[in-house]
Amino acid sequence: MDFLVQLAIIAAKVIGLTFMVVLPLVPISVYFERRFSAIIQDRVGPNRVGIPLTLFGAKKDFHFFGLVQPMADGLKLFLKEDFTPTHVRKAFYWLAPALVVVPSLITVCVIPFGSPIGFSGEEVKLVIADLDVGPLFVFAIASLSVYGITLAGWSSNSKYPFVGGVRSTAQMISYEIALGLSIIPVLLYYGDLNLSNIVEQQAQHGWLLLPLWGHDADHTFVSKLLFWIPAAIAFIIFTVSIFAETNRMPFDLPECETELVGGYHTEYSSMKFAMFFMGEYAAMVIGSAMIVTLFLGGWSMGFGLDDAVSHLAIGGFKVGGLIHLGVFMTKLVTFILFFILVRWTVPRFRYDQLMRLGWVIFFEAALINVFLAALVIAAPQLGTAITIIGAVVLLAVTAGLLWALRSSEPKPQPNYGLLGSN
Repeated sequence: MDFLVQLAIIAAKVIGLTFMVVLPLVPISVYFERRFSAIIQDRVGPNRVGIPLTLFGAKKDFHFFGLVQPMADGLKLFLKEDFTPTHVRKAFYWLAPALVVVPSLITVCVIPFGSPIGFSGEEVKLVIADLDVGPLFVFAIASLSVYGITLAGWSSNSKYPFVGGVRSTAQMISYEIALGLSIIPVLLYYGDLNLSNIVEQQAQHGWLLLPLWGHDADHTFVSKLLFWIPAAIAFIIFTVSIFAETNRMPFDLPECETELVGGYHTEYSSMKFAMFFMGEYAAMVIGSAMIVTLFLGGWSMGFGLDDAVSHLAIGGFKVGGLIHLGVFMTKLVTFILFFILVRWTVPRFRYDQLMRLGWVIFFEAALINVFLAALVIAAPQLGTAITIIGAVVLLAVTAGLLWALRSSEPKPQPNYGLLGSN
């Protein structure tokens, strides 16, 4: 009987957190993107699509601020002809969209959405799988999505999708290195790979980027303030790398419509195209969730309020976890809006600039940041003299690396145009 209860709890968490929390965020994100971009460009966003109640005798149609637009988009994609070109490699052509969207949905299972809820002493964590290797699981599964994009480009048997697939392979592999290195300081600081435990520590001792409460002998204000420097560097590298991993502007070179028509999904239509679309937005949601979890406290309200909220109960049912779920979703939606803001304000990179940022700047910066974080964490045990020596050595290595990078850059040649060729 206990096995059936546990099975029912797991099924409820999968259905509730994946299909009722994360998946609805995909069409909502599309709606946010349209409205937000309309505000930025000073134009009207979606506000006319609705249910035509006037056809049935009503005085007004049901518009609801344009929120019917996502439903209309989904219905349109379902009803469009599912066309498969004759020149494609069909098995891989059909498989590719699933390989893009499925990894994004699987990674949801290790994200802690809130503190435990429960009834009569029995607690249920608001996380589908409370793994002790959470970030590693996310990176391992999320990296599989590159196979979907690569297969889509190759199986289309067309030059533009193929170039888009090759671009995506190089881009995602390049930024995965910086992505992995950037969170090592976070894992060193907390000494844990369990995302739920990391959020619990942030709730007790301050968010990684807002360490203003929970000071004690092990987490003094000075030590947390010193670690804020490598934490901020890690946050910048991780956030920008997430943009590159999700193929969002300004890193959307794999689907660059100005050069590649549509990139790897040029030959796709109907629900196959919708799965690529959904995979991109689902990856954006999961990337935002990881940023919020690692750097911004996850479900934590902060300022010492979480312990009291966690114990709130109505008739023996702990409801604090549901409040924390609302806090987490608020942070998540805020960061999704930041993703959208960046897309409509920052111009697209050139491909050589994108590769240079990943290999020449972020890789070295993330590696140096690991040593900086280790030095800050170990400083109380090393003593003042050894810490100063370590800081000097680190500065010397950083300066030498910067000099080597600058001296190895080719100097720009003056462009004389047609006159120079005469």
